[in-house]
Amino acid sequence: MTDNTISRRRFIGTVATAGSLLPMAVPAKNAASTFYPKSESQICIFSKHLHWLEIPEMAKAVADMGYDGIDLTVRKDGHIAPEKASEELPKAIAQIRKAGLNVPMIATDIIDPDHPLTEPILKAASASGVRFYRTSYLNYDPSLGVAKSLEKHKKQLEKLAALNKKYNIHGAYQNHAGTRVGAAVWDLWLLLKDIDPGWLGVQYDPKHTTAEGGQSWIFDLDLLQNHIRCMDIKDFYWKKDGNVWKHKLVPLGEGMVDFKKYFSLVKQYNISGPISIHFEYDLGGAEAGNKKISIAKEDVLAAMKRDLQTLRTLLQDAGLS
Repeated sequence: MTDNTISRRRFIGTVATAGSLLPMAVPAKNAASTFYPKSESQICIFSKHLHWLEIPEMAKAVADMGYDGIDLTVRKDGHIAPEKASEELPKAIAQIRKAGLNVPMIATDIIDPDHPLTEPILKAASASGVRFYRTSYLNYDPSLGVAKSLEKHKKQLEKLAALNKKYNIHGAYQNHAGTRVGAAVWDLWLLLKDIDPGWLGVQYDPKHTTAEGGQSWIFDLDLLQNHIRCMDIKDFYWKKDGNVWKHKLVPLGEGMVDFKKYFSLVKQYNISGPISIHFEYDLGGAEAGNKKISIAKEDVLAAMKRDLQTLRTLLQDAGLS
């Protein structure tokens, strides 16, 4: 570990500790969206893949691997149950900060601004210093069709953005391959183009845009560049399983995602913010968020450290670190 890495880790820990000493109050409602400037790209680990560890042990393991922070699951079957977020999330973040890590982002089931758990989670997260959260997903309604479904969802997201502004937190919808809203990516732009990107945007995933768009993902990134405040990273290639082609998830750099081109565009568009590494290749059940794993703990952590080192090299090669 270099002196620069050590000093950076100490800086993050100092800032996090200082933040935990601030009054647990919600920022002013009229705070400008510039509260979210372009920021340092802290590299986080997605805690879904560490559900087999309790929070204090997880924090120590993540710090030992050299990550900057944790993208914490605050959702069903996550590290923090949604209904217990008000009480348990501040405690969990305090434990993680003791290890010298930050929690800049959380993954949630939030998508409905009127759900009774939405506001308590946002309030607890914002008061604890979390600045970004990943939303859940929206589906197309076959009875309405694509256009009318988007009209309906846009009103819902406008209301969610207003709630995010109230609590000074940014919500990010992940583009995900499949048939849900956001798979095509252009539909996210239609939903978000009139919403202040300071409060609601996209957690951009180049793996899923590659799977859906082949080489045309570069236009998706161009379209959404102003709406990206965080991103998640993983790699894959197409593999035929019997008569069906499927995504084969692999360690970073072993698949078909063109990270060299992707990060060159990230630099060109001046996109920044926390990055969450996802591990969806075979890791003895850790890839699926299992509470127990079937392979050695050391093997799982070694794989996670390798992907971190790969990502840091990619960022360095792109002039982003």
